[in-house]
Amino acid sequence: MSLFLNPKVITLAALSSLAPFAIDTYLPAFHIISKDLFTTPEGIQQSLTFYLLPYTVMLLFHGPISDAIGRIKTLQWGLMLFFIASLGCVFSTTIESLWFFRALQGIGGGAGSVVARAMVRDIYHGAEAQRVMATVQILFGIAPAIAPMIGGLLLGFHWQAIFIFLAVYAGIAILMGSTILSETVKKSMRVPFSIMGAIGRYKTLLLNKEFLLLIVSVSSNFAAFFIYVLASPIFLIDHLGFTPQQFGYLFIPTVSGMMFGSLIVKKAAGVIDSKLVLRFGYYWMFAISLINLLFCYFMPNNAPINIGFIALYNIGMASAMPIISIAALDCFPKIRGTAASGQAFMQMLFSSVVAGLLVPILWFSTFGLSLGLFLLISFGFFTIRKTRLWNV
Repeated sequence: MSLFLNPKVITLAALSSLAPFAIDTYLPAFHIISKDLFTTPEGIQQSLTFYLLPYTVMLLFHGPISDAIGRIKTLQWGLMLFFIASLGCVFSTTIESLWFFRALQGIGGGAGSVVARAMVRDIYHGAEAQRVMATVQILFGIAPAIAPMIGGLLLGFHWQAIFIFLAVYAGIAILMGSTILSETVKKSMRVPFSIMGAIGRYKTLLLNKEFLLLIVSVSSNFAAFFIYVLASPIFLIDHLGFTPQQFGYLFIPTVSGMMFGSLIVKKAAGVIDSKLVLRFGYYWMFAISLINLLFCYFMPNNAPINIGFIALYNIGMASAMPIISIAALDCFPKIRGTAASGQAFMQMLFSSVVAGLLVPILWFSTFGLSLGLFLLISFGFFTIRKTRLWNV
């Protein structure tokens, strides 16, 4: 059976995709929600931060909890909270209530992605794990492409329809995870949960130089692209002249690049040395980001070219990501849930910093955004070259 038709792989991808749907679906509604709730666009932008910060913090706990009570129960409790919080967003009448329920969404929303990441490595091994991780990434990549388009269509009804959609998505994800996936952490393998125990395991993770370098590198790569996701209302509407209903002009090409890169690493699994694929990804990302920087500095804005560079960058990012993710999880096979949490936390920590600090500084022009892309991938390139994965 093709991995694209495998119910388990589809379910894992659906669980992983909840986070981008929670972020991207309501981006086209920023201007409308701000008017309806009598606030500023900056106030709505902060609702993204209110989601991302608790989402990021809770990523530290979903993995250890899943190591203790099992993967399935963890995703059930987390996504049920997300479901309830999504309904709370529907009935929000003030910006403060929206902030509150977005924060609750963030607390529960990461359970699915952490559990899915750990279960891929629980179930699959070797080249098959690389192929499955790449396939999940391809399906995961569809979410940022269609989420803003769905959000734009749902605006034809009302912005609350966006959060009804998120509640329905969470409900379906709970059902799929509970019926299609089997528990992969046997009771004899479970590690009792305690705050001090989790702190001790994270200390072990942080003292592992290879793990830390891998996670910092892949987080930098993703944050470089995430700049454009979070700045998309300004990048598309103010700089490139699109409307809220035309967000697909950014997300379809960029996610197509991500899916193409994932297809490369999937086809290469077991055929081409993963280190060669990894090096291709990084050299490609660095070259594209440099050309993008020079274009944005010397040339006027041109929507197809500005967006095209991001799509090309994502080819390299997606071709490297599954290889790094698997290598990081393999550093700690006995506490894979905790390792998955650590990886997801670092990735979202970078993204949250980008959301709260860098994006408002860089979105003054397309050159500012291209500078952020170049600096972050340069940092990621520097760190990956220090790893055994790159050098051995």
